[in-house]
Amino acid sequence: MELRTLRYFVAVAEELHFGRAAVRLHMSQPPLSRAIRQLEAELGAALFERSPAGVALTEAGAVLLDEARGLLDHADQVRVRAAAAAGAATLTVALLGDSTDPDATRLAGAYHRLHPDVGVRVRETDLTDPTCGLHAGAVDVALTRGPFDGTGLTVRELRADPVGALLRADDPLARRGSLELADLADRVWFRFPDGTDPRWQSYWHGGERREGPVVRTVQECRQAVLWNGTVGMTLLGHAPGDGLTVVPLLDMEPSRVVAAWHEGDTNPLVHTFVRMATEVYRR
Repeated sequence: MELRTLRYFVAVAEELHFGRAAVRLHMSQPPLSRAIRQLEAELGAALFERSPAGVALTEAGAVLLDEARGLLDHADQVRVRAAAAAGAATLTVALLGDSTDPDATRLAGAYHRLHPDVGVRVRETDLTDPTCGLHAGAVDVALTRGPFDGTGLTVRELRADPVGALLRADDPLARRGSLELADLADRVWFRFPDGTDPRWQSYWHGGERREGPVVRTVQECRQAVLWNGTVGMTLLGHAPGDGLTVVPLLDMEPSRVVAAWHEGDTNPLVHTFVRMATEVYRR
């Protein structure tokens, strides 16, 4: 068994969908399916139960998934130790304005335990650049949120978080159990500076052009609502702070946490980081 084939298998096992796994691996589906069938033939056992509803791991597949992760972990450690010996064991990680995310905290612990000799530089960025400096070449990998211009980048979804309207606690709409974007159509919204990625701006404005105070950080978003009674969107899972509340928005797609890095980057530190992030965020 080749490591590449095991990576193919792990991607399908984690996605439980050949199409999504192919997208994640940046390949077309037919060669991925052939590789998995060849692996099953080599092992003499079916690894997936296939049905019109999707795929599920067989008992043999579950055993191989556990073993494959261990083998890939060891292979990554070998690459990282080689990089350390060459004096290249430093990784610059960007976090988008939310270094308190519990999954990021768990990832930091897991990464340090596996690679204690790797120096990790952390760059926390504000909300005006969702690529966190990737396009500028300032970082190696980013834990951020989509959508944004991904030209020249590889982007992998890690988690999806529901969003809601951020309101003053005494706002009449704060008493509602849920809202739709139309309920906020005549309100003043906080917005990001001109020149901010238009896809990012559009998502956080519910697909409309909004007018209101300019903000750059999570705290500035909250203060704009608290002091001016403006509205905007935030994550449902985040405590908004005193004097504020969050009401679910029924017609908004969730905010997607992603890992992003430079397309074609062969740095083993980056690939180890992304694979560990995929595992940690999906537990």
